Amino acid sequence: MNQQTIAKSVELTGTGLHKGVPVTMRLEPLSAGRGIEIYRKDKNVYIPVNHKYVVDTKMATVIGKDGVRVSTIEHLLSAVYSYGIDNLLIVLDNDEVPIMDGSAASYCMLLDEAGIKEQNRPKRVLKVKKSVRVEDGEKFAQLNPSDGMVFDFTIDFSHPVIGREYLRFNFTKEAYLEEIARARTFGFLKEVQYLRSIGLARGGSLENAVVLDDNRVLNSEGLRYPDEFVRHKILDAIGDISLAGMPIMGEYRAFAGSHALNHALVSKLLSSQENYEIIEAKNQESRVLSYAFASS
Repeated sequence: MNQQTIAKSVELTGTGLHKGVPVTMRLEPLSAGRGIEIYRKDKNVYIPVNHKYVVDTKMATVIGKDGVRVSTIEHLLSAVYSYGIDNLLIVLDNDEVPIMDGSAASYCMLLDEAGIKEQNRPKRVLKVKKSVRVEDGEKFAQLNPSDGMVFDFTIDFSHPVIGREYLRFNFTKEAYLEEIARARTFGFLKEVQYLRSIGLARGGSLENAVVLDDNRVLNSEGLRYPDEFVRHKILDAIGDISLAGMPIMGEYRAFAGSHALNHALVSKLLSSQENYEIIEAKNQESRVLSYAFASS
């Protein structure tokens, strides 16, 4: 299986979740071997989308370079990863990716509009050889060797609507579009005032997040999936682990995982070559990836 980029440039405009400012985003094709890059055209700075450039994980995954930052990249990257795109330029005119409806669905539609173009270089895969795990109290995130791509996630909130949710998701692009992409970010009404006091969630609303008070979901349309909360956590995890720089063949497991744990997990995985091998997608790996990223 070869590397892929998009077939044509596409653009959308939206609002940043945390700063609440208008943002225009343009996706452009990039040549084979370049990877994913973000260009802040208002600052004339290119930032590689790579775990080494993560500068913050509080409430979102943030990358930065030379004092220039881009926030809330995880939903877009989740869609890009799930479409099997290896090389892409993301052009922004502000410091956040537009939040759209709080899920990855709008980005998937944008990528459908752009189309996928195969390139003339084999796709590279990061294959997990040895289990790695990071912990924060009882919370953990882990990667295990596997011949497939699996996301196994448990959350546990002391809230009557959420409680304990568990999902084991066998990744394919088709399954992602049906089961994960539409799951929205979520938050609690009682936390909004605090978040806004520290400069976060200023663009948040019932239009781009599931909001809960002490007892119920406040969005009039309700939930998109009965277990939308854990599905969104998997959406986030896919975006976060994409900062490894290539598709990961392995099993991801987490309990109460977070952006911080996901970043620590990718960093730990890549800290020793005993943990992984980088291979060109051929033979069995190529068949697995061709199936995973096949168009529905």
